[in-house]
Amino acid sequence: MNNITISSMYSLEHTIAGNYLKQFTYPWEALSGISDMIIELGKTLSPDEYDNPAENIWIHKKATIFPTAFIGAPCIIGANTEVRHCAFIRGSALIGENCVVGNSVELKNVILFDNVQTPHYNYVGDSILGYKSHMGAGSITSNVKSDKTPVIIRYEKGTIETGLKKMGAMLGDNVEIGCNSVLNPGTIVCPNSNVYPLSAVRGVVPEKSIYKKDTDIISKE
Repeated sequence: MNNITISSMYSLEHTIAGNYLKQFTYPWEALSGISDMIIELGKTLSPDEYDNPAENIWIHKKATIFPTAFIGAPCIIGANTEVRHCAFIRGSALIGENCVVGNSVELKNVILFDNVQTPHYNYVGDSILGYKSHMGAGSITSNVKSDKTPVIIRYEKGTIETGLKKMGAMLGDNVEIGCNSVLNPGTIVCPNSNVYPLSAVRGVVPEKSIYKKDTDIISKE
């Protein structure tokens, strides 16, 4: 399980949530406290750098927000990030620097590290996306099981009970998710891995892998 810890999945210098995440061993343990963390962190941000257009919303002065985007509290949006037409940020969203939140994208209870791209028709909920991760057009995180029971993470040596009824996906640094893929509840994609388009992913995708289907995961050469 060492390969799915926060320290092995993420470069914490690429998010202002680094100190918060250091408290935990596994990334899904951080999900329940994202909202409170954003509120406390937001209070420390410099008004010279961040606008505070509404209670518990902080937007960097160098961010670009399209007028049709909805931004719910609590939320922090970093420098040089672009929030595009009809994006729906429901709240509890920490969005790093140099990110793209694209047209009709919905975010809820998430941490997006710096340089993350969710550019077209993505749903990302109860998830953490690592540095330079990218979700192809139409790819989504499914965060609730159909039977509404707590999410279980399945990996090669067994299972992990998270105790969470809502958990999307944990994407490590430099992960590429192909277009129109579904990341089922409890999916973990380790750093520097790729997922083919139209995939339905569950469980753990190892580091430096290419996921073609659940019976065909190969190591990158």
